[in-house]
Amino acid sequence: MIWAQYIFFISCFIVFYNYGGYAVLAWLFTRLRSKKEPTRLPPDFIPSVSFIVAAYNEESIIHEKLVNSLELDYPHTAIEYLFVTDGSNDMTPSIVREFPSIRLLHNQDRSGKSAAVNRAVKDARNEILIFSDANTILNKDAIRNIARHYYDRKVGGVAGEKKVISLSAGQPSAQSADAEGLYWKYESRLKQIDSDFYSVVGAAGELFSLRRDLYEVLPENTILDDFVLSLRVAAKGYRIIYEPHSYAMELPSSSLGEERKRKVRIAAGGFQSIIMLATLLVFWRRPALSFLYISHRVLRWTLSPLCLILAFVSNAFLLWGPFNALFVVAFCAQLLFYALAAGYQLPLPGKWKKICKVPYYFTFMNVSVILGFFRFLKGSQSAVWEKAQRSTAPTSPVGNNAS
Repeated sequence: MIWAQYIFFISCFIVFYNYGGYAVLAWLFTRLRSKKEPTRLPPDFIPSVSFIVAAYNEESIIHEKLVNSLELDYPHTAIEYLFVTDGSNDMTPSIVREFPSIRLLHNQDRSGKSAAVNRAVKDARNEILIFSDANTILNKDAIRNIARHYYDRKVGGVAGEKKVISLSAGQPSAQSADAEGLYWKYESRLKQIDSDFYSVVGAAGELFSLRRDLYEVLPENTILDDFVLSLRVAAKGYRIIYEPHSYAMELPSSSLGEERKRKVRIAAGGFQSIIMLATLLVFWRRPALSFLYISHRVLRWTLSPLCLILAFVSNAFLLWGPFNALFVVAFCAQLLFYALAAGYQLPLPGKWKKICKVPYYFTFMNVSVILGFFRFLKGSQSAVWEKAQRSTAPTSPVGNNAS
């Protein structure tokens, strides 16, 4: 029985460490460290910015994205807009052409987002690259709040925040919005802790930026371009800062099935990224970065899902041995947790839905990682993927409905 105990306790430790323990350590180290005086920003510091959006068949939202982009609070003389619509066979390129201040890059062939981004960066003229997804709406001060961090030469990139727009309970995708929004609140908190300790480990493509001279051309088969780009910059010794006051609002997936499709694709891309960023596993080169990267990202995509299975199986096996109240309570707690996860999809009252929300999304994410792992092994996840369908509810002004 001793080997089952080792498996159980080690598995539980890895899961708890990955989802919260490492963050507590990073937060404590940050608090114990002496605080630096904030740098005073000269009023005339306005770096030139290239604002890049890759859009594929986004005719339903591209007009709103264009208007939102042009209304961002940043001097027009210091910003250029590049919209790449490669492969789009709807009205997206035509709509972009209606805006003369936007530079349109369009090819008939679709080679994937990484290829489109590489081409846009090659045409970009300015010192700071800011990337945003076509289906997101930014707050008015987003560019200013990002640009100010580049006064510090140690900053190589800035990651904005993603917010999921909440929907009313009666809408079909409200379940997806509720769970997805909760997850991103949790992720945003971890990003703040990572950034305060040293650096964000992987930016979200909804809104992030890099120094133009640090950009590396991506292989066209790259699945998670935003993740790989930002960590390559961090691997060069630069910090990626988290800026919560620059945020991109996005509608949730139209259903839990569509959200699963997206999560599985991200997981498959995560395994590809681990191979592409193998140097970050060499801990002694950049200890602080590797600590965050392995603790936050690598364990999330590798050991944690496996450890959840091992913890359950080893715990069940231990019940056959001498009675131990700890193992009985632990097994009952696991059964209750997964029962609540299953209950989230049942027509339960609102109070029970809230109780089931965290167990459900936690289980949902880890199952998606396992499915993504097998997709990665089969090599069936192309960089040119089918987009997950988003809710068709209209976006509303920046404010209370974003979570």
